Amino acid sequence: MATLTHRQPLPRVRSALWRLPILDSYLLREMTGPFMFAFGAFLLFWALNIFFLAADYIINQHAPFFLVLRFVVFRIPQAIPMAFPFGCLFAALLAMGRVMGDNEVTAMRTSGISVLRIAIAPIAFGVVMFLIAYGMNEYVAPASVDLSTRTFYQIIYHTDALPVEPQFFRKDPDTGNTFYVGQVAPDNKTMLDVQIFKPAKFGPWNETLQAKTASVQISSLVLHDVIDTRYNQDGFETNQQHVKDVKIGLPLGETASQFVSQVNNDPWTMSSKSLRTQVNALQAQGIGGTAMGNLQINLADKLAWPFACIIGVLVAVPLALRFGRRGRMLGIALSIVAFFAYYLMVSAASAFGRNGALNPYLAAWLPNILIGVAGTLLLWLEER
Repeated sequence: MATLTHRQPLPRVRSALWRLPILDSYLLREMTGPFMFAFGAFLLFWALNIFFLAADYIINQHAPFFLVLRFVVFRIPQAIPMAFPFGCLFAALLAMGRVMGDNEVTAMRTSGISVLRIAIAPIAFGVVMFLIAYGMNEYVAPASVDLSTRTFYQIIYHTDALPVEPQFFRKDPDTGNTFYVGQVAPDNKTMLDVQIFKPAKFGPWNETLQAKTASVQISSLVLHDVIDTRYNQDGFETNQQHVKDVKIGLPLGETASQFVSQVNNDPWTMSSKSLRTQVNALQAQGIGGTAMGNLQINLADKLAWPFACIIGVLVAVPLALRFGRRGRMLGIALSIVAFFAYYLMVSAASAFGRNGALNPYLAAWLPNILIGVAGTLLLWLEER
């Protein structure tokens, strides 16, 4: 009866399914602090760099401070694809270097734990960060950077220069026309290598206009020295003629100071799906060159940059095991050197991809492949 009249505490049920092994939870805790520090420091450096570049508009153009601040804040997510890999690299080097320096790894290996088993938790950390970075880069960064770009145009409306960024595709939601500007002349008012794509009822385009130069006059874009090409519904060229001048209304009938401020379809404001659609549409028209190479590399980078979280951990673990006894300062130095080496490889491979010397998709993934192979080899050597 006593057991029926007195409340007994319910037993605590702990599911072993969700309980991490002690080794893994210990290493993950060691990595979390350095990751948050490196991630925050990278974003802060990025924001300060952008703010100092934009400060000229506050000092010389008298742009509102909070407008510039909004531009900086919404531009920060653009650093996500780079901040996450750097944070993973930094965290793995410092965390594994610390346990190596305190001879904890030696104790683990003496007790029969292999290097590959020790590396499971850091690599799993890299995989989780890769998924988070990819999701944020795909769904958060485009909207945020788009707001930042719109804010930037609001800032430069205080100047007399034409607010046009080269090599951006922008679509007029009213007419469906897509505008592309290859370059902007030093006077900031003349556009070079301008292309207009007019949509077809069936198929991507029914007319394209390619002009050597263009300028804005009130609410119209005036194209000079134009090649006018027409296509049928199957996408085949039916007629081409040379026209001296062509006048086209700006998107939504905007003035020069409002041009291209409505839809800013640069790669940072586009998801993978939008970029892939743009690439496929241009390929269907036989358009290539540097502009196409840039788009293809940017499309591949949508996945390649976040995937560098895994690559960073993969190469950091064996480096930390090899040099961890020499102190944390070496780990910090290795993080910075390794990141800049990776960034230089990305820049070099992208240059080859843009000019057609290397497949753009291979160019985007080549640094990951090379460093991933090197990290795997180093990890294997540590195991032996």
